[in-house]
Amino acid sequence: MSKRTLTALLLIAPFPLQAAEEGTAEALYQTHCLACHGDEVYTRADRMVTSRDGLERQVRRCELALGLKWFEEEITDMADYLNRTYYRFEP
Repeated sequence: MSKRTLTALLLIAPFPLQAAEEGTAEALYQTHCLACHGDEVYTRADRMVTSRDGLERQVRRCELALGLKWFEEEITDMADYLNRTYYRFEP
């Protein structure tokens, strides 16, 4: 394999992984989050989550309350998904 080919593979490798993570988070969202509430909790004027850290804490509270036993990565991916989709907090 040429150095050029290897460089090209390294540059594109993260994109399928990111798409897979987003797909997993979206599937978890569709299955678990929407089973309890609609997306109005993310878009209402008096929403409780006001920061990226607060968003991850809320995802953890929901995961614990529902007894989902998600992996740490799933919690982070869900918070990232919600942030990209609704909140848009700075990293």
